[in-house]
Amino acid sequence: MLVLHGHPLSTFCMKVTMALYETATPFEDKLLDLGDAAARERFFALWPLGQMPVLRDEARGETVPETSAILEYLSVYYPGKVELVPKSPDLAWRARLAERIFDLHVQVPMQKIVGDRNRPAGGKDPFGVNGARAQLARSLDFVDGQMAGRTWALGETFSIADCAAAPALFYADKVLPFAATHPDAFAYFQRLKARPSFARSLKDAEPFLHMFPADA
Repeated sequence: MLVLHGHPLSTFCMKVTMALYETATPFEDKLLDLGDAAARERFFALWPLGQMPVLRDEARGETVPETSAILEYLSVYYPGKVELVPKSPDLAWRARLAERIFDLHVQVPMQKIVGDRNRPAGGKDPFGVNGARAQLARSLDFVDGQMAGRTWALGETFSIADCAAAPALFYADKVLPFAATHPDAFAYFQRLKARPSFARSLKDAEPFLHMFPADA
C-alpha cells in the first residue's frame, strides 16, 4: 500500500496526486495537520526534514520524500498507461528540465507572494514581493513562448512536467492573473484544468481553498 502524507491544498501534494491519478495507482491520502503536535511528531519521525509530501511504500519498505524523487519512483515501480518519464533520453531530460522550471521559477516566486500575505502587518516584505512578482512575470513570459503550438509541456507527450505545471499555474493565476497577458500559457492552463487527473486533485483541495490567503 502506498500512503501519501501531505495536504491537498499544497501545490507539491497536488503534483504527486495528479501523477498517482494519471497512472491509476491506488494510494491512501493521509491528511497531514502540522498544527497538531502528535501528528507533527509522527511526521518528523517519518521524515526528519519535515517537508511534505512524503510517499511511504509499505510493500517495499521505502520512504520517498521530494516530489521529483516521488514521481521518478512511481515511474519505475508503479508505471501506468501514461509514461510520466519518457523512455526517450532526449525527451526525458527535457521533461525533467521543464518540471524544474515550474517548480523553481513559477512556484517559488508564487509562494513568496502568498507567504507574505500570511506575515503580520509589521513583518511584510514589499521589496521581496515586488521581486517575486517580476520573477513570476518573467517565468510566465517564458512559459507563454514555450507553449505556442504545443499541447503539453513536451509537445504532444504528457509527462512529469505537466504534473508540475498544473498546480504551479493554478496558484500563479491567483496571485498574478495571466489570461490577458499570456494567452498561450493560459490556454495550456485550461487544458491542464480539464485533464481528469488534475480536476480530481482540485476536487480534493476544494474543501480547503477558503484557507488560501487573500491579497491584503
